[in-house]
Amino acid sequence: MILAGDIGGTKINLALYAVDGRRLLKSASATLPSREFSGLVEALASFLMSPRPPIEAAGFGIAGPLRGGRVHTTNLPWIVNGDELSRFLGISSVRLLNDVEAMAWGIEMLDAEDLASIQEGEADAEGNAVLVAAGTGLGMAILFRHGGRLHPTATEGGHADFAATDAEMDAFLPWMRERQGHVSVERIGSGMGLANMYQFFHDPAHGGEMPHAPEGADLGATVSREAARGTCGGCGRAFGMFLRCLGAEAGNMALKTGATSGVYLGGGVAAKNVDALCDGRFLRAFTDKGRFRDYMEKIPVRVILDQTAPLNGAALAAARAARMVP
Repeated sequence: MILAGDIGGTKINLALYAVDGRRLLKSASATLPSREFSGLVEALASFLMSPRPPIEAAGFGIAGPLRGGRVHTTNLPWIVNGDELSRFLGISSVRLLNDVEAMAWGIEMLDAEDLASIQEGEADAEGNAVLVAAGTGLGMAILFRHGGRLHPTATEGGHADFAATDAEMDAFLPWMRERQGHVSVERIGSGMGLANMYQFFHDPAHGGEMPHAPEGADLGATVSREAARGTCGGCGRAFGMFLRCLGAEAGNMALKTGATSGVYLGGGVAAKNVDALCDGRFLRAFTDKGRFRDYMEKIPVRVILDQTAPLNGAALAAARAARMVP
């Protein structure tokens, strides 16, 4: 039996998997509110039944940087320690992963209906792939090809410098720099980016529309909703910039990693806005790489619709580390 978890700032998804040959079969699962627990061990104790099932391996995708077998969670006051989990579970095989790396592991378990195609392209069976996950933040993982299989590895690419690519972004960048200092890609191509763009396009100081969202509103969700309805010009411009920024950065990652096998878009913002991602604005920015336009047009681009991919990926990574599946 494999124990897997997808640990976020709001909720914890946990599941048990049985191994059936090459397949992992989910046998039990639960979603718990993260902030009701002082740490992951306490949450696991709440989930696991008594008597505890015979767990042989465990894997956890966690929102936060991994270093030395420990993760300082990004949106929780937790430190997740692999050794502590091993002692609690009574097993030696515990795998900790960055949450986006766990999602990248989950790609192997996706079916065709779990994906929405933005660009069919021509997948290169010898090439690498890349995952760009647009949620509250912007996460990235590389899937490099070795031995006929894609192997995920985490990155902190979302914290790289943002580069403006048109006149509208040229105006936005100094506005952001004045408020944030360093302007990362994550500050643009994510839920927090949508919030920043709402404020920019509703700033009367440079001709923006008057802000209309109520105090405490989720500005990212406001932009997405109003842009889809066509009821706010400022939100429409903000969402358009978001699509161009995300497309340009996904294209940059594809070029840097040789992702000719495919680019995958994950995260809640991507999954909730598939129609907009397919309307051409994202793809024009993705392929706008000068002499390499033809190269970019051959790369398949797909949106991950299955939001359990990080959980399934954590289970697969644990199973592979324990040599329970090939």
